[in-house]
Amino acid sequence: MTITIAVAGKGGTGKTTLAGLLVRYLIRQDASNILAIDADPSSNLHLVLGLPLTRTVGDIREDARDQVPPGMSRQEWLDYTIHTAIEEGDHVDLLAMGRPEGQGCYCAANHMLRNIIDAICKTYDYVVMDNEAGMEHLSRRTTRDVDHLVLVSDASLRGLIAAQAMLALARELEIHVGKTYLVVNRVVGDLPSAFRDKIAALDVPLLAIVPYDAQLAEFDASGRPLAELPNDAPISQAVETIAQRLLTTNSN
Repeated sequence: MTITIAVAGKGGTGKTTLAGLLVRYLIRQDASNILAIDADPSSNLHLVLGLPLTRTVGDIREDARDQVPPGMSRQEWLDYTIHTAIEEGDHVDLLAMGRPEGQGCYCAANHMLRNIIDAICKTYDYVVMDNEAGMEHLSRRTTRDVDHLVLVSDASLRGLIAAQAMLALARELEIHVGKTYLVVNRVVGDLPSAFRDKIAALDVPLLAIVPYDAQLAEFDASGRPLAELPNDAPISQAVETIAQRLLTTNSN
């Protein structure tokens, strides 16, 4: 059975970092059948994981308009091309969704794509998705089943309002979520009581408060993959706690 973890948040909250470090935790627990999906158009998850990125689903969707080879149906060509776009790592594979549609109608291609991607996901033990704030790709999946939806905010009212909007959107889109959590990231010192009151009003369990980590900022500045962060780094320890709580909840 596939366990799906979707991470979502507004830009700048550190959701891609969290998604990448959740993958790293799974790898260190000897999980080897992992698919990381970068569903954010900015496509930065490969940098966190230290993997190349040569082609996205968005690129393939554009090509499908006029580049299907003779003798192949569009479905066959998309299926083959999507599989070749998966970047294979030692312990994790990566599929990047890329840019949204250009002009014109993509309904037929999108229907084929989501069936193909859903089928691919079912072949992995774990799927970790880094989502854009609008969660567009989650809404387009045929199954739309997510075991864990982790909403990431920074310690700002804007971040919390964005998380609240994403929670409402998930319900509106009828995404089938097993558990939803909130993570407050990049926190310096203690959260003000007024901010904690606003968290309580969301009626979403607070999974973790993640401290600001200067070492993480150094890695980002130098372009080093975050998979190389030491285990005793504050962000590493925080994500380990998050992952353990998620997987314990899944086993209950």
